[in-house]
Amino acid sequence: MADQLASVIGGTAGLLSLAVSLIALRSPAAVTAPVAGGGADGGWVGAAAAHASYRVPAVQATVRGRERELADIQGLAAGRGGGLVVVCGTGGLGKTTLAAQAARQAQAQGRAVFWVRWQDDATRLAHDLTRITTALGLPEPRLQDAQSGRAALVDVIWEHLTTVRGWVIVIDNADTPRTLGPGSEPPGSYRGWVRPDGGGLLLVTTRDTAPATWGPQASLVALEPLDAGASGAVLRDAAPSAGTAEEAAALGERLGGHALALDTAGRYLANPTSRYRTFTAYQHALDTEFGDLLGAAHPQGSDPEVARTVVRHTFDLSLTQIHNDGYTLARPALYLLALLEPAPVPRLLLTPALLTHSTGQRATAAELDAALAALHQSGLINTPATTATDSGGQAPTVGQISLHPLVHDVIALTPPPGTTRTTCHTALDTHLTQTVQETTSAGRAGWLTARLLTPHLPPLLHRTPNADFTTIRDLLDDLGHTLHEAGAAAEEHLLRQSILDTEIRVLGPDHPDILGSRDNLAGALHALGRYQEAVDLHQRNLTDCGRVLGPDHADTFASRNNLANALDELGRHQEAADLHQQNLSGRDGVLGPDHPDTFASRNNLGTALDGLGRHQEAADLHQQNLTNRERVLGPDHPDTLGSRNNLARALNALGQGQEAVDLHQQNLTNRERILGPDHPDTFASRNNLANALFALGRYQEAVDLHQRTLTDRERVLGPDHPRTHASRNNLAEAQAALARTRQRRLPWQRPQR
Repeated sequence: MADQLASVIGGTAGLLSLAVSLIALRSPAAVTAPVAGGGADGGWVGAAAAHASYRVPAVQATVRGRERELADIQGLAAGRGGGLVVVCGTGGLGKTTLAAQAARQAQAQGRAVFWVRWQDDATRLAHDLTRITTALGLPEPRLQDAQSGRAALVDVIWEHLTTVRGWVIVIDNADTPRTLGPGSEPPGSYRGWVRPDGGGLLLVTTRDTAPATWGPQASLVALEPLDAGASGAVLRDAAPSAGTAEEAAALGERLGGHALALDTAGRYLANPTSRYRTFTAYQHALDTEFGDLLGAAHPQGSDPEVARTVVRHTFDLSLTQIHNDGYTLARPALYLLALLEPAPVPRLLLTPALLTHSTGQRATAAELDAALAALHQSGLINTPATTATDSGGQAPTVGQISLHPLVHDVIALTPPPGTTRTTCHTALDTHLTQTVQETTSAGRAGWLTARLLTPHLPPLLHRTPNADFTTIRDLLDDLGHTLHEAGAAAEEHLLRQSILDTEIRVLGPDHPDILGSRDNLAGALHALGRYQEAVDLHQRNLTDCGRVLGPDHADTFASRNNLANALDELGRHQEAADLHQQNLSGRDGVLGPDHPDTFASRNNLGTALDGLGRHQEAADLHQQNLTNRERVLGPDHPDTLGSRNNLARALNALGQGQEAVDLHQQNLTNRERILGPDHPDTFASRNNLANALFALGRYQEAVDLHQRTLTDRERVLGPDHPRTHASRNNLAEAQAALARTRQRRLPWQRPQR
């Protein structure tokens, strides 16, 4: 039969024997009863069920976490219009399993389902689709037209598939779509074997995630990793006695919801001879034995069918194909990304110079761009973007590249040919250092990049030789200041903690530099709202600064100032005021009245007095400070904005509500322009404006502003930050006041319906 069909496909002789085979195919032994209704709407659909060559593979376990995708496919299969569905995603996400489950559901509903395994052979695909279409009633004269050259076989096939309803054809693992044929056009041209206009549903599974590949009429079902709950359910299905649902979910999250990894782990845990028999033990073992548990090579890993079932090899299938397609930088680029931390990487770090340094081969920007595009198309990298609004109202983006955690861990196991781990680390360290320098020099334009770089810098610090430590430490300190200016408290804390820990290891616990680093770490804790920890660290630092540097040293003043600020946040206003008064007197005498640090002490004393209810004294200090800062620092300096904010707060406390609203509105506009909409100080201005409006009885405006601030603080600072809790309380108070106002309205004051 295969040879006879090939004669039609290839345009050679043999039509007579083909016709005999077609008659045999339609004999009573080969068909089942036609679907009710007959004719073009399904008379031959029943014949498909007897085609053993194209049976749907068994689904070994319950499909978890794909209910929405299955419902979407089922809806398309049940419709009268047919269509093209492309299930896509990187290797091992469960595309074949999802397609098999969808196909079995279609079978259960009485549809004719055919399963075709793509084997990178367009001639074989033509053979399969011709046999399938013959089973669906393709008239013999039309095959003769194809054999004689009067019509193209692919058009003959799809002409018939358009007239028959109720079928589902699956082409599984079509990972090389450009070779699907016939010809060299991409599938999205809809002139080849993949078309969207049949009377049934064509379902394709592939690692090619590019919409352009499959055309505008394809319904792409892009698979994402399973969430923790579904991942845990998969593991408990395989190994029900290995632990609780929570423990299974934690392991599933560690495996990144990767279906093949979950299956591998589940089978391991279900084996009574395995060393680790619980979800928790397996998760802990991954930290030290990843290569043995999930990254082990298979002796037959070069076989694509085997490779698809082995975590270590499934990603290499895509990499090999990408390399064979001419994108030779893809493998080293992915390896460099895998050597970094499992966190998004700024795209600007990955340069041709870095690839050249790593591989010893000249790399161009065009080659690197093409390699990254190929990796993205195969689902091996993701490319989200971070956005923010700048002072001109535009929306700059900082390109990112991220890896699935399992891709990250597997790819990091093996350096590409011609490279070594040491060489690649050396290249990365050099270019990380250069990128940090450029980022700290860029001002606000570098804020987003600084946040992305931070997770990758502690390993750089740890790899730095002792002789170069202070140079790299100073550079990262500068980046810490950039993060502080950006309001990136979590990233700053990570970096400050790493710097302090490494300093203690390299320089010793009594080195004078430790004092500055400890102060910086305490400042980051303060910004995170961890005030008691900040107080404890500042108190320790103040004692050491006074002993080592003396009471009038600038660092001692700074330490006392920061301790007082943390105490003020804890509501210990009198202690804070006493320390700030001591500092103001000391700085005024040592540094002078116009020094920025003296301004800071006066500002902070005013804030502490405000907390004590001494609002007029606070307002006087803030007015003096605002005037001086505008004169010395300029009206747009962040410290000047801080003085205006604090003066407005004091005026509001004194009952001068409209003046407070005007100042807060001016400050909010300026902070949005200068610091950006997502800076913590901008949130504070919006919160304080809402409070001033509340004091004037303008409750609806207050509610709207508090709601926006709460949403932004939850997103940026997190739901448990003290500032977020404050926003939640302020919103509740404003909503309650608004509700009381509406309840007190007289009937004739109520809005008309």
